[in-house]
Amino acid sequence: MSHLIECENLSKSYGAKRALTDVSFTCQAGEPIALVGPNGAGKTTLFSILCNYFSASTGQVRILGHAPGDKKLFGQVAALPQDALLDPAFPLLRQLMFYAQLKGFSRPKARIEALRVLEVMDLSDSAQQLPTALSHGMCKRAAIAQALLGSPKLVLLDEPTAGLDPNNAKNVRQQIAKLQGETTFLISSHNIQELEQLVDTVLHLEQGKLKQTLQHKRTQTQSNSQSFLTIELEALSKQEVISALSQLPGVRSVKSDNQNEFIIGYDGQQVPDLDQKLLQQLDKQSWQYRRLIKGKTLEEKLFS
Repeated sequence: MSHLIECENLSKSYGAKRALTDVSFTCQAGEPIALVGPNGAGKTTLFSILCNYFSASTGQVRILGHAPGDKKLFGQVAALPQDALLDPAFPLLRQLMFYAQLKGFSRPKARIEALRVLEVMDLSDSAQQLPTALSHGMCKRAAIAQALLGSPKLVLLDEPTAGLDPNNAKNVRQQIAKLQGETTFLISSHNIQELEQLVDTVLHLEQGKLKQTLQHKRTQTQSNSQSFLTIELEALSKQEVISALSQLPGVRSVKSDNQNEFIIGYDGQQVPDLDQKLLQQLDKQSWQYRRLIKGKTLEEKLFS
């Protein structure tokens, strides 16, 4: 079976400027994939090549075994640019029906498909509304609904929750999680905390080069001689916390780069239940915590 995405020695230049340099990776279908990196890292260029907006200068790309733009990929790949806009003059249902017909649906089936994706994004009640009558968050969800027409195998989302309030951002994340069994999402985002529980594979670009490919979730539950817990506490004395946590059995190190987050290194074979012992210690000290992660945070893995 082919990989979902295969990139081999992919490079792209704009005149004398090199945007991508020898980028190689493979991705399988399944959980959402994150594409992270600072501005200018090459994320948009990589997206554009995968979408066949333009070609790479050198190297090869395959999506489901085919080159981008191959007619066999028609309806299998969809993309949503960050600043995608809906036509303000037409109701959502009419617009989505039009796009469904462009994908080959008959008019009756286009209506059924448009109503389906509106329901997926919790927008059924807004089917007859104009985009100008909707909030920014609802418009973003409608744009994602458009990308879901025809149930493509791969959907590329550029900053899908940028500018959204927490409730709408949560709604978008929930819908992506629900659909991961039938569609794989490649998500470009600067919001590392948002990607924390959503993705497994992380592609980290810097200055046009693939710095690392990280399997995030799969490393969270490993039990070996070097394991980690990450805990975020309410404001406390850093030294007091480090001293107390260092006394727990099997703990080898306690690191804190900011006031409230602590990374505990320990022997996972000797103390596989350290998370429980940690919670008991917090209760004993009457310390309040905000979150507890088994492993390191995605941010720590990428940038430490």
